[in-house]
Amino acid sequence: MSQFFEIHPDNPQARLIHRGVEIVREGGVIVYPTDSSYALGCHIGDKRAMERLAKIRNVSNRHNFTLMCRDLSEISNYSLVDNSAYRLMKSLTPGPYTFILKANREVPRRLQNPKKKTIGLRVPENSIAHALLEELNEPMMSSTLILPDQKLPMTDAFEIREQLEHFVDLVIDGGNCGIEPTTVVDLSDGNVMVTRQGKGEYDFNN
Repeated sequence: MSQFFEIHPDNPQARLIHRGVEIVREGGVIVYPTDSSYALGCHIGDKRAMERLAKIRNVSNRHNFTLMCRDLSEISNYSLVDNSAYRLMKSLTPGPYTFILKANREVPRRLQNPKKKTIGLRVPENSIAHALLEELNEPMMSSTLILPDQKLPMTDAFEIREQLEHFVDLVIDGGNCGIEPTTVVDLSDGNVMVTRQGKGEYDFNN
């Protein structure tokens, strides 16, 4: 049965953040709030935890997993970023955007799109998510919490716990963070292509 933490959305309790990160490091799968919706997260280096996460989502190995990062410098550590892509991301982070970029050698092959060798990366604007990433001191492998039989992310932490208490190790209640997913921006071939219009608004033609 999963643990359940109620964490303040603006002033996260350090004790609970520390324990949440311990669970991630121990191989756990957690549910946590972001600036667009609730997400599933696990340690970047834990293959078994990633497989559990993929099973919850019922996604294939062609799914673009996301590395949740603290800042732009961390994005640069895991992807190939040219100057124009960097400038664009700098103007949009932190925020509800997922960027698809070519993965570099630091990214485990199992996290990459097998055909395109890309990875999704983002920097969330959410105090709880940011506190988790600061404590973890590295990116967290993540995926939006959309269950296989649903079209929209789950929003109520108590309902999440009820449905997933035997499948995840921790549910963090950070309040309602909405159902609109991130805007996905593909920068992998040197061009700017919006592959999903979500919460993030931006005129990419300018």
